[in-house]
Amino acid sequence: MTEPQAEPERGLAVVIGAGGGLGAALVEALAAPGGLTGGRVLALGRSSTPAIDYANEASVQHAATWVAEQCAAEHTELRLLLVASGFLHGASGQPERSWAHLDASYLRQVFEVNAIGPALVMKHFLPLLPKTGRCVAGFVSAKVGSIADNALGGWYGYRASKAALNQLVKTAAIELKRRNPQALCVALHPGTVATALSAPFSKSGLNVRPPAVAADDLLSVLAGLDASCSGQLVDYQGKVLPW
Repeated sequence: MTEPQAEPERGLAVVIGAGGGLGAALVEALAAPGGLTGGRVLALGRSSTPAIDYANEASVQHAATWVAEQCAAEHTELRLLLVASGFLHGASGQPERSWAHLDASYLRQVFEVNAIGPALVMKHFLPLLPKTGRCVAGFVSAKVGSIADNALGGWYGYRASKAALNQLVKTAAIELKRRNPQALCVALHPGTVATALSAPFSKSGLNVRPPAVAADDLLSVLAGLDASCSGQLVDYQGKVLPW
């Protein structure tokens, strides 16, 4: 950890997964005066224009091309990329309590949203980051993706997909550093946030925080990290978590 930068690089910010509770809160916080990049924020997701559909790589590529066009038109650069999309439960299934509950359709869905989609974002959006100066790519992960921290078991698919995301972030951070030593690429644990994703599993005793608070916490943490922290899993308090 380092002291927050007094003069962050101005530029464009992009939030992917902006239709979710945390993503929307990140957009709002970044759009407020004094946002992390000091520039404009673009909100992308399944319902945006252009839309991003992780099941369709062409949509991710199209969105990246559109962002590049916005940067060129405004004579600016993409300085902040945040990916806040995530899947835990839905029509395809619920988190597994036992190996007996493992289901291929649920596993495909949870990996598509939590790992494959962000990997496609890396492929098409990370090349848009500038080759000089500070820039940040943050991917919302989860503490349960930490293999070393797993003491309870269960939630096979969600744990494994977030562990895969963490490895993708670590690997991308190495490549990103080669093209810009000042770049920061991290996985972020936001804690338990009061959103539709966590609602069925929130219980007494958990520190459940409103999306606006969680967004402010994550942005404050990002403001205090430098390039030496790239490739790490960091929580909303700035603590580095084990892989």
